[in-house]
Parts: sequence; C-alpha cells; structure tokens
Amino acid sequence: MTYLNPGAGAAREGRRTAAVTNAAAATAAAAAGATPTKAEYDALLADVNALRTKLNGLLAAMRTSGQLAP
Repeated sequence: MTYLNPGAGAAREGRRTAAVTNAAAATAAAAAGATPTKAEYDALLADVNALRTKLNGLLAAMRTSGQLAP
C-alpha cells in the first residue's frame, strides 16, 4: 500500500524516536499454591505497573518524533 500523504511523510523523514530503555526483568513468579498470596499478587501488580509506565514512555517518544499521531 502506498503512503497517501507524501508531503507529510517527507516532513518526518529522518526523525528518530528518543531512546526508551528495555523493561526490567519480571519479579513475579508462579503462585506456589492454588490461590496466590498477597505478596505474589503485589509482585505481579508491580510488574504490570512497570510495563505500563514503559509502554507509555515509548508511546510518548513516538508521538514526539512524529511516528504516532498525538
């Protein structure tokens, strides 16, 4: 499929997204029993929140560089 707006594409040519570091290693582990403990749940929640923050940072960097619509 061809790009529908070559003028707008040329304005973004050569622009790069700011670096975003890789997500940290997961800290959560498989539940020891049938029901997760509070500590297991909290570790999983912390991992999900860290990934959410990382994803939002990447999306913001892509919007700033013009690779993603605001």
